[in-house]
Amino acid sequence: MLSRHDLSTKELLLLQSELRSHEKSAGVAYLLLIGGHLGAHRFYLKRTGTAIVQLILFLIAVVMYAALVIFVETDLDVLTGLSVIGLILSSLALTIWIIVDLFLISKMVREYNAKVEQDLLMQIKGFPQNMPTF
Repeated sequence: MLSRHDLSTKELLLLQSELRSHEKSAGVAYLLLIGGHLGAHRFYLKRTGTAIVQLILFLIAVVMYAALVIFVETDLDVLTGLSVIGLILSSLALTIWIIVDLFLISKMVREYNAKVEQDLLMQIKGFPQNMPTF
């Protein structure tokens, strides 16, 4: 694994310049957590898979809420009960996940930025991008 100590002054300046344009900000990630039910903070940190899962959970909660409103008005008790259960489960899962993310964002940002730095170091030193790391 390469480090900053392996760089010349010129390469170090290049690294710093490139890092500024590629790094992610913890402040921005925390602001996006406000819209956490949409997974925006995870999309920002390039964690697309889990961001999509959060977005799907939110959409399930919205659909369950809409179904609940419809079923209550039409006196369909069984479907009303299922809608309540679906709404509670999806909302609870998403809420717990967002609370956990509140504590994980700093680590996610550090990991993302460390990976960006390693990728840039590899590019600056001329190593191939798909080189296995041990």
